[in-house]
This record gives sequence, structure tokens and C-alpha cells, in this order.
Amino acid sequence: MQRLLSSATKFMPLAFVIMAALSVTQFFMQNGPSSGTLATYAHVLAAFFVAHAWFILGLAAFFWLWTFAGLYYERQDNNIEKRGWIMDILDRLTNRQALEDKITKEPEAVLIDAEQLAASLKSKVIGQDAVCDDIAAQIRRRLALRQRGKPVGVFMLAGPPGTGKTYLAKRLAIELSRKLLHFDMTQFSSGAHGASQLFGSAKGYVGSDTYGKLTGALRDTPDAVILLDEFEKAHPEVHKNFLTAWNDGFITEASNGQQISTTSAIFMMTTNAATDALQSLIVTYANDADELRRASTHALREAGFAPEVLNRIDRIFVFRPLAGLDIARVTALEIEAMVQSYGLNITEGGIAVEVLLDMMRDQQKRGGAASSRDLLRAIEESIADTLIEAKQKGYSKVSLISNNGVVVAKASA
Repeated sequence: MQRLLSSATKFMPLAFVIMAALSVTQFFMQNGPSSGTLATYAHVLAAFFVAHAWFILGLAAFFWLWTFAGLYYERQDNNIEKRGWIMDILDRLTNRQALEDKITKEPEAVLIDAEQLAASLKSKVIGQDAVCDDIAAQIRRRLALRQRGKPVGVFMLAGPPGTGKTYLAKRLAIELSRKLLHFDMTQFSSGAHGASQLFGSAKGYVGSDTYGKLTGALRDTPDAVILLDEFEKAHPEVHKNFLTAWNDGFITEASNGQQISTTSAIFMMTTNAATDALQSLIVTYANDADELRRASTHALREAGFAPEVLNRIDRIFVFRPLAGLDIARVTALEIEAMVQSYGLNITEGGIAVEVLLDMMRDQQKRGGAASSRDLLRAIEESIADTLIEAKQKGYSKVSLISNNGVVVAKASA
């Protein structure tokens, strides 16, 4: 009906002119003089309008109403086309404005270069090339999703200490330009108290006037990389509080019941659990990554992780123990970072081979339980004093040599 009126309205002016012309012609044929002056014709025309006044007014009124109806329905058509029929249904059945607001807040698809991300990670995280390649691919796929009802990723980094698990999470945050929220899960080993620290306290309890450490941080930086370090040391009840965050895409602040979205966040857990079993699996399934992940899940379940927690983890990455030149690479990078922290630079090729060998031997003597923290402490004890002296002497660039087992910083040109 609307389209019919809209089309007819376009031809109404022409129809009106034709009808008026026919009426005037018929009147003149019946009443007009065969000849006469202009005044005579004017008199006849005036007589026509008087004789047909009601007809003319009625025709004009009909024309006006028809035009008004056509314009009205045309506007309605335009509004419906702009909104779409579905929006009319939403106006009637739900809160359309609230729905539109939520849709605008949905995460946008982000496309990243997985190869470039992997290369950047591998340049810093030594000895874990397969993990870096895999995690870069996983991040790329998940960021490319426009509609997400869950976090970008929930990843478990498993393996022996000192292999770069925590460092990988930190580097990932840097490469993705996201804030890192680092939680040492050994601090949340008690059930109720640990949960309240992270997720807030219910009204009536101490601390209910402030947000939990995790919920407050996520409220302020929803796209953060959340590092849950040594996750296995948190209380099992604390573990279960994460299930909603990982499965349903939100986390609840206990003090006021507010649901805080987790759909833009990346959760990264580290664990040293089941280290021996995992290292054995790495050897057994060296060429079968899928079987390695399946067996790793079983090993972590045997180590005490609840099945419902493991089922919500998107990917388990097993880190290999460092060996050979990988230990030397890590040591060299840590030495360079420490030299720079004292406001100095190290010259190219400036670390003597003997310095690296001594530190590598010391690290190996500490055994499989040795961590990167042990290596950092050993480096600091070995070179801190000589770096301070170099700074006092005004050096800007140094090289490190071994003098009877003692590391000495020498000035470099």
C-alpha cells in the first residue's frame, strides 16, 4: 500500500492539470463565445470558477490529502529501511537502546602478524621456539574473532623453573602493548581469604568497601595480560573462582555484585607441577604435539589440578629444560640487562667466554630445581660491585673479563 501511494503521488500533479484542462475545455465549448475580446474571455473564465467552485476545492483537497499520505508513508518506508524490520521487533520486545550499547562495546577484530610476534618472542625467550610459534598462532586466531564470549586466551605454561615461563608472559604483554597484571599465587593459598583478596569481600565483611585486586584491575584495564604465577600454589577454592571468568566471559566483584567483562583479557598461568612427568612426556611425544598436550593434561590432573579447571584452559604449553648454548644465551641476556640497569652499555663481544662458562657451571650445580631467579642473584653477586666502580670512574661502555675467577669491568672505546 505504501509503495502504491508513493508511486501514485508522483503522477498526481499531472493528473490534476489534465482534469482541469478537460473541464475548462468542456465549459468553453458549451458556454464560450466564438469570438470576443480578452475581457469577454476573462468573464467566461470567472464564470467557470464560480460554477465549479465546489468541484475545484474538493479536487484540491483530495490532491492535498493524497500527497500528504504519500509523503507520510514514504517517510515511514525510509525509517523502516534505516532501522530494519528487526529493529522494530526489538523496540517491541526488548530494550533496543541497551542492546545497541552492548553491541558497540563488543570487542573488535584485531589482525596481527603471527610470524613477527613469534620472531620477537623467540629473540627474548630462549630455547622455547616451538612454544613461541604456537602461542603466537593462538593469539592471532583469537584476536581475529569479532564475537567473543570468553577471554582472548586462557593458557597454561608448564615446565621446570628457570625455563622462561614467567618471562614469556611479560614479553607477550610488551609485544601486544598491553598492561601486565602479575599475581604471585603463593599469596592466595588460603581459601576464603585468598578469594576475597582477588575478587572482593561480600558486604558486611572487612574490605567490602573496596574492590578485589583482580576485579579492580580488570575493571580499569579490561584488555590486560593477567599472569597467575605458580598457579598450583593457590587454594583450590581460589582456582574455582576463575571458572566463570574463563567460561562465561565475566568475573563478579563480591562487594557489589558487578559483573566485569573478561572477554578482552589474556590469562596466562605458570606452574612447576608435574615437572618430572612433563619432561618424560616431552621425550616420548617429541613429534606429536597434540598427544603431548593430551598427556600433559592428564599429568597435571594427577598433580592435583581439578578437571573443571583444566577443561577451561585453551592450551597447555610445555617448556623444555634449557641445555647447552641455551643456558649461555640466557646468561648473556641477563648480564646485558644488568649492565644496562646500572646506566652502562656493554661493547659488542664484550663478555669473555670464561665469565659465561663460570656462571653456567654454577647454575648447573644448583640442579633441576634452580630457577632464573637463582641465576639473576648469581649474576648480581658477580658483577654488581665492578659495575658500580666502572660507573664511578665515568665509564659509559664496558667489557667483562674474568681475573682469577673474579669478574672485572674494563672500559671500552
